[in-house]
Amino acid sequence: MSRSVEWAAHSCLNLTWLEPGRAVRTATLAAFYGLPAAYLNKQLQALVRAGILSSASGPRGGFQLARAPEEITLLDIVIAIEGLDEAFRCDEILRRGPGGRADVDYRETCVLAQAMRKADLAWRRELASQSIADIKATVEHRFPNTPQMTRNRFAALRA
Repeated sequence: MSRSVEWAAHSCLNLTWLEPGRAVRTATLAAFYGLPAAYLNKQLQALVRAGILSSASGPRGGFQLARAPEEITLLDIVIAIEGLDEAFRCDEILRRGPGGRADVDYRETCVLAQAMRKADLAWRRELASQSIADIKATVEHRFPNTPQMTRNRFAALRA
């Protein structure tokens, strides 16, 4: 998984602490963690295409959540950034090994591929069970000053 997922997830989380109607520009989000703005913008645009974020141009423009945090799962973010492909790709090397046969779909019959698919499904279920609202609640419980500190940092970076 690329680091872009981390950047996208943290950006979504930070956007939960904005006042209603506020948006944050790419440059501000990038400066928040010292990330390259052009590369972060590509990830933010992927989130817009997935319906996770919305964007607007103009003096009050920028990014904000397009859906309620309860409606955005970690899996939504991963898929928006990484796509739908499974984590493990079976290249059917058994076909080239001893006893390999051209008429067998080893992606379906290979025990290793089956185990990897099962693990991938469990991972996806776990990600789908965690919303940005869940993460937000945990952060706020463990670090109660985070929402205000985030808003203050956004304000300082805009200045």
